[in-house]
Amino acid sequence: MTTKSVDVLLVGAGAMSTTLGVLLKQLDPSLSIAMVERLDHVASESTDAMNNAGTGHAAYCELNYTSQLDDGSINTDKAFSINAAFETSLQFWTYLVEQSALPEPHHFISNVPHQSFVWGEKNVEFLRKRYEALSATPQFAEMEYSEDPAVLRDWMPLVMQNRKADEPVAATRVRFGADVNFGALARNMVEYLEQQDNFELLLSRSVEEMAQYSDGDWKVDLKNGHNGQTETVRTKFLFLGAGGGALPLLQMSGIEEGSGYGGFPVSGQWLVCNKPEIVEQHMAKVYGQAPIGAPPMSVPHLDTRVIDGKRALLFGPFAGFTTKFLKKGSVMDMPLSVRLNNLKPMMEVGAKNMDLTRYLISEVMQSHSDRVEALRRFYPEAKDEDWELSYAGQRVQIIKKDAEGSGKLEFGTEVISSADGRLAALLGASPGASTATPTMINVIERCFPEQMATPEWQAKMKEMVPSYGESLVEDGELLRSVRQRTLTTLKLDDNYVA
Repeated sequence: MTTKSVDVLLVGAGAMSTTLGVLLKQLDPSLSIAMVERLDHVASESTDAMNNAGTGHAAYCELNYTSQLDDGSINTDKAFSINAAFETSLQFWTYLVEQSALPEPHHFISNVPHQSFVWGEKNVEFLRKRYEALSATPQFAEMEYSEDPAVLRDWMPLVMQNRKADEPVAATRVRFGADVNFGALARNMVEYLEQQDNFELLLSRSVEEMAQYSDGDWKVDLKNGHNGQTETVRTKFLFLGAGGGALPLLQMSGIEEGSGYGGFPVSGQWLVCNKPEIVEQHMAKVYGQAPIGAPPMSVPHLDTRVIDGKRALLFGPFAGFTTKFLKKGSVMDMPLSVRLNNLKPMMEVGAKNMDLTRYLISEVMQSHSDRVEALRRFYPEAKDEDWELSYAGQRVQIIKKDAEGSGKLEFGTEVISSADGRLAALLGASPGASTATPTMINVIERCFPEQMATPEWQAKMKEMVPSYGESLVEDGELLRSVRQRTLTTLKLDDNYVA
């Protein structure tokens, strides 16, 4: 058995771990960092391009981020916070491009307009109110709105093709939306890390056991998937960023803060079209309204994807249920995650969410023709033979206790850290990778508080993320300034004027 010691051990080689690794290396190049991945490749699970929507989640088009209240008004709080979070990620990527730590932007990000589309009088009224509430603020000032079919045919030709003339329709558009290849982004970050001193990438290693030494360091036993050998890593700080696999690892750690958490896995599928004559007619991410009872990740959208320079169209996602926590996981993942401390919350969530369960079952039972029929609500002329089914990554939604001790299901992400700051784990799903930078900055603030308080780390953080410590929601001038830099550098809108 071999043993090595590092300052930081990152478990998982996806968007979160790679972002945290690069942030920490920028803040302190002397840190020794190891990254562990159970598969043979970096970013092969949820971060991989075809395992997620690739939407740079900025709340421009995602209607589930702006709920309608009982009085008819629109709650925009979540949209503002998610937009600010994505702007933070854009700033960090901009800095890395400028430092040549990332390649030219087209290798991992592309300009694809973000659009919302609805039909029916009630939905049109909702979208109009949403537009009025958002566009009055600096964050969404560039949003366009139209109910004119002629304008919409220009924005989204396939969506408007042979649509009923008397059907009320409406859409919004933000021209500088992004399509992000998070897999390419993560792999490029790892390439950068591998060029730095004191970094090691350990592929085909699964975590078998972990325990904490009396001095606070963590002992992590790894099994090599190729030769079966065991190796031990001693680390001062341990981050569990293994996507759906983070929950079992958090449970393995035994930290008190992880008690009571459970996971509800939701799988996803896409309809994919690669026919150039169809793909070239659509250049947008068009989001609609989620079906009643559907989880937020199942908001239907017709997406332009740009993967390794090639365009394709995706429609979905179609949700499903499996007991796997990872796409390449085991059907025993969910059963083995049940503990005495999370059994009650998990059972209560199951009882409270029968509509969701029925929805997921109905999604699983659909035929190819059923799925294409759902697509025709967006693209009336869609033909069965032009589309094929592709499987997306797994998403494990958080189950936890609420203030009254009952179980609740949460659709979001959450950082759990130990009281001593020596371990942190990330649970949850959407908006996921789009918020990787602010989420990992939060981990650093929690777990490296003394270092973050130093003038050196504060100055470096401001260099990487100019808006750090300030509010993009409240400071419109700052927002416009950083947005002009990011949109220009990342080639999302060369003509943006602050």
